[in-house]
Amino acid sequence: MVVAEIRPSPIAGIWYEANPQRLSRLVDGFMDAAELPPLTGHPLAVIAPHAGHRYSGPVAGYAFAAVRGLTPEVVAVIAPMHHPYPSPLLTTAHRAYGTPLGVLSVHQPLLDALDEKLKQRLGFGLKPIANDPEHSLEIELPFLQRALPSTFSLLPVMVRTQNPETCLILGQALAETLSGRNALLVGSTDLSHFYNAETAQQLDRTMLAQVEAFSPEGVLEVAEQGKGEACGLGALAAVLWAAKWLGGKSVKVLRYATSGDVTGDLQSVVGYGAAVVLRD
Repeated sequence: MVVAEIRPSPIAGIWYEANPQRLSRLVDGFMDAAELPPLTGHPLAVIAPHAGHRYSGPVAGYAFAAVRGLTPEVVAVIAPMHHPYPSPLLTTAHRAYGTPLGVLSVHQPLLDALDEKLKQRLGFGLKPIANDPEHSLEIELPFLQRALPSTFSLLPVMVRTQNPETCLILGQALAETLSGRNALLVGSTDLSHFYNAETAQQLDRTMLAQVEAFSPEGVLEVAEQGKGEACGLGALAAVLWAAKWLGGKSVKVLRYATSGDVTGDLQSVVGYGAAVVLRD
C-alpha cells in the first residue's frame, strides 16, 4: 500500500472548524480569553484536553496560552489511541499532518531514535499506522499552529496502554530523545467521563491534585484505585515522567471545567483540565 506523504484530516469540519480563517479566530479567541496566573519558570510541557473545540477549547486555550510565543524546534504530542489497534504504542506512517492551517512535518530522525530506544528496553517500539481516525492528537495541532510563531516539527506518539512500566520507559525514552533540544511536550487527555457534575468534580480534583503534585506515579495510582480518571492516562504519566527527566520543577493547573459548562447538561459530563510544567 502506498502511504500518502501528508495525513489527511478525518475530523476537520466535525471536531473543529474546517475554514482556516474561522479556525484561526476561534483558537486565538480561546487563548486570548485565558486569564493565566503568574508563572515562575519556563514552560516545558502542557497538559491539554482533546474534545471537540466547542467543548474543551476554552480549557485548552489556557494550556496553549501558557506557551504562546515560544519557538521550539520540535513538539512531542503524546496522546491516547481510542481505537482498537493491537499495539501498545503507535505513531503515524505519514511524513506530515495536514490541518486547515497548513502542514506540520514529522521529525522522522527523532521518531526513529525514539523507536529504537523503546525497542531496546521494551522489546517493541512504535507501530506506524496510516490514515488513523484518532482525534486526540490532531485536535491539539491548530492550537500549536496558532500559539507558536515559528516553524516546528512533530514527534507524534499514540498510547494504547496504561502499563506503568511501559509509560515510565516511554517517558524516559522521550526525555533522552529530546535532551539538549529546544522542545515542547504536549500531553493530551480528558478527565472523567459521563458522571454527574458533582461526581465528576470529585474524581477530577483528585486526578488534578496528582498532576499538580508532579506525580506520574500518583496519577496512575488514583486511577487504579478508582479515585480519579483520565482517558489519556498513559500519555499523561509518560509526559510527566519525561518532563521530570528534562528538568521540570513544578506543575501548575491552569483551568478546569466540564462539558456541562458549555451544554448546561450536568447529569452526564466530561471533565477537562489544563496544566503547565515549568522548569527554572
